[in-house]
Amino acid sequence: MKIIQWYPGHMAKAMRLMEENLKLCDAVVFVLDARAPASSYNPDLSALVKGKPALYLFNKSDLADGKAEELCALVRKSGKAALCACASGRNTPRLLQTAMEALCEEKREKLAGKGSARPVRFLIAGVPNTGKSTLINALSGGKRAQVGDKAGVTKTKQWVRCGGFELMDTPGTMPPSFSDQSLARRLAYLGCINDEILALDEIALALLSELWEKYPQGLQERYGIEGGEPLEMLESVCKKRRFLLRGGEYDYERGERAVLDDLRKGKLGKICLDCAEDLERVGLV
Repeated sequence: MKIIQWYPGHMAKAMRLMEENLKLCDAVVFVLDARAPASSYNPDLSALVKGKPALYLFNKSDLADGKAEELCALVRKSGKAALCACASGRNTPRLLQTAMEALCEEKREKLAGKGSARPVRFLIAGVPNTGKSTLINALSGGKRAQVGDKAGVTKTKQWVRCGGFELMDTPGTMPPSFSDQSLARRLAYLGCINDEILALDEIALALLSELWEKYPQGLQERYGIEGGEPLEMLESVCKKRRFLLRGGEYDYERGERAVLDDLRKGKLGKICLDCAEDLERVGLV
């Protein structure tokens, strides 16, 4: 399988940008994808923040099953962590404001004691397409940050005022290389890596294999899959969706894209692909 690596020049620039602006921020919010919280955590960002208070936000929890809640509870034992579904907006502003106020209570008291009107400032960080800009829009009550359904929409920093906070939205950043390709593949499944640099045929087959191992019911209900090798399962997808070329051959490319799109949109059921060992591997617990 092709090695996955995606570290375009703007990501190196973004890391330098965050390092330069970190002194302006009082705390950090790491936005993770609840369907793969360990995979969507960039350890390089943790080293960058140098001990500032941090909140680990398990976003897109409406697309994740109960396993994500268990992993969030593990992270909460050693730090601040919360489940959230920023795109849905339900209870998001209240939940996040409470969590962020608790994170920076000491700093807010110090500012108030000095008579300062400066708001508490947060750096919003994470890998691409985890919902950083959607989080900011949910908190601010409007579309102040640019959002999209693909990796790499935010290219530069932007400051947004949200009530008593100021939030710095930053471009999504990846580690320069992945020491664990299984975690990299999960990022590819979820659209956190630019599809244009991926071998989507390999990614789709790997996804079918992992889903059959962990969540076979979703494949059964959506495509009528009853097991087999990954290519046989892909053929079942093509047959179910009638993705056929002239002459009756399977249109594998359309089938591959359908599986990835269905996963990303939650049409294969609620999932969480990571486990507690993955959290340990990346240093989240």
